[in-house]
Order: sequence, then structure tokens, then C-alpha cells
Amino acid sequence: MNTIFIGIDIAKSSLDIHVKPTDDHWTCTHDAAGISDTVERLAALNPICIVLEATGGLESLLAASLTAATLPVAIVNPRQVRDFARALGRLAKTDAIDAEVIALFAERIRPTCRPVPSDEEQAFKELISRRRQLVDMRTMESNRQQLITSRLVADSITTILSAIDSELRDIDRTIKQLIKASPVWRAKDKLLKSVPGIGDGAAALLMASLPELGTLNRRKIASLVGLAPMNRDSGMLRGRRMICGGRAAVRSYLYMPTLTAIRHNPCIRSMYTRLIAAGKPPKVAITACMRKLLTILNAVMRDLRPWRPITP
Repeated sequence: MNTIFIGIDIAKSSLDIHVKPTDDHWTCTHDAAGISDTVERLAALNPICIVLEATGGLESLLAASLTAATLPVAIVNPRQVRDFARALGRLAKTDAIDAEVIALFAERIRPTCRPVPSDEEQAFKELISRRRQLVDMRTMESNRQQLITSRLVADSITTILSAIDSELRDIDRTIKQLIKASPVWRAKDKLLKSVPGIGDGAAALLMASLPELGTLNRRKIASLVGLAPMNRDSGMLRGRRMICGGRAAVRSYLYMPTLTAIRHNPCIRSMYTRLIAAGKPPKVAITACMRKLLTILNAVMRDLRPWRPITP
């Protein structure tokens, strides 16, 4: 039985590849020629899993090339690999050492290999990410506008805000066009927006940043987004449950749709009212409602049926 695992450390100009259990190692350039050679050599090894770290986009071309060659690829959070290295006592850090640690992580942990998004899906995801960046930039400029007294600075901020608003309108228009042009995205958009509280922005973000929606059970999807409460127990101590980890962008974006759902979605509203009546703090109640809203969205996407209120 083949038991080859590959770890690849990605730098801007180079790739370090390490093979487990043979401990073969080589370095190549991070360009089209280097990637082509790497894919060819790895295909000959027929590995069980190839692990890359998420590096803010540097891994995209390599991951797409490996997927196109039908090789199993897992893109993992760099923090997981670093914590794994610390647990092994590997405190030194070079590209070669990192590649070896990533390969060892692949061999010991065996992360799930998932298909890399298509070019269209990747472009859509980047567009959603860019919109979120512009919204954050607008918030920062608006906050600065409230503090300055100089007329010149005020005019500069007004100009920037106007440019950001114009860009946001263009991006929103492009997102709507992309969704309208794709039968699959159009169907998903319709299903998601059937749930009270979910509008155009939330539906687009969920499609781009949470493609697993509808493919996992309610516990796994809550854990993936970081809305599953974590135990903090030790011995006789029973610690306070808190949420953490997961996809922070999705979790933070669900906050406002949840507030809307509390007002307009009878299922979420009754849950919030019940929790508040039981003495739960509003923040805890809202978090529980976020998890409930996510569960509803997951069920809608799983069953491919629009949401309908439960009638007595």
C-alpha cells in the first residue's frame, strides 16, 4: 500500500518539497516551469496527501495545478502546522524545516483533501473578499472623519469615501451579474435568500466563503464557522463555554443578518425571546441565534428546498 505524504513550503520565489517517509527533499522555482516540474515529479510518486499552507493566495496556482493533475491536495491553516511543530519541539524555522514539518503533519494528522475551487469560483471568492476589504476601509475613513478638524483633511476623506462607494456599487453590480449568469449560483442564491434575514450580501458571502454549506451536519458546520461552544472543563472545574476559531469572516458577517432574523424570522425570534426570558445575556442569545440561523441555512442547502415557516 502506498503511504507517500508530501509537504510543500511556499515562498514568493521558491518551493521546498519534502517527502515522507523517504525524507527526499528538493527545491524549485515558484513559477510556471517550477510548478510544472513539481507536479510531474509528485504525480510519479502517487501520494496519499499533499499539504500546503494557506499563504494569502501564493498557493493558488500550485494548488490548481496539482488538482488539475488529479493529485490529492489539502490546504491548511499555518497556525495548525506551527502548533504541531511546537508540540514536536521543532522551534527552528527555515524553508526546508518547514517543508519537513508540513510533510510530517500530513503523515500524522492526515487532513481531509478537498477539491480546489474552479477559476470562476476563485474569482467570485476574491471579489467577495475585495468587497469586504472596501467596507472595512470605508468604516475606517468614516471613523477618521468624525475626529478631524482640518478642512483639507475632511475634503480628502470625502473624496476617498466617494471613490469607495463608487467601487462598491460596481462590485455589487458585478456580483449580481455573475450570480445571474450561473444557473448553479442562481439556484443557491434563491434558496439562501428564502430564509428571512439573508439578503444579497449575505447570500453571496456564504456561497463564496462557505461552499460546504449543505454538505455537513449541523454540528460540523457550526464548528467550521466557529459557532460551536467549546468546553473548558478540568477536574472539578466546569468552565464557561465559549466560541472560537473557525471562519471568522463568515461568523462576523452573520451577525447583522441574525439581528434582522430576530425581528422578522419567527423561528429565530422565538428562540431569542426564550433565551432572554431564561436570563441569558443578549450577546449569548444572539450567538445562539447565529448558530440556529446557520443550521437553518445548512438544512435549506442540504434539502434544496426554500425555507418555510413551521405552521402550528
